[in-house]
Amino acid sequence: MSKIEEKLFQDRYRVDADRPHIQIKDAEVCARCRNQQCTVCCPAGCYSREADGSVALATDGCLECGTCRIICDEHRNVAWEWPRGGFGILFKFG
Repeated sequence: MSKIEEKLFQDRYRVDADRPHIQIKDAEVCARCRNQQCTVCCPAGCYSREADGSVALATDGCLECGTCRIICDEHRNVAWEWPRGGFGILFKFG
C-alpha cells in the first residue's frame, strides 16, 4: 500500500507568483494564536511555526481543500479563494 506522501508526490502545482490564492490576513494575529492549529492540520504542510512564534505560509503545494479556513475558526485570519485558471494543484490519479 502506498503512503500518502507518495501519492501527493505524483501531483503537480503551478504557482501563481503574482496572485497567491491564500494569504494570512494579519501576521500578528497568528503570532498571538495559542494553538496555531494550521501548522499541524494542513494536509500539505503549507503552514509552519517559526522559532520566533510566527506562522509562515508557503502556498505552493496547497491541495485547495480549505482546511486552513475551517481550522482558523477563532480568528478567521486566512484569506482564501480559488486559484486563477491554469494555476494551483494539478492532480494525477493512478
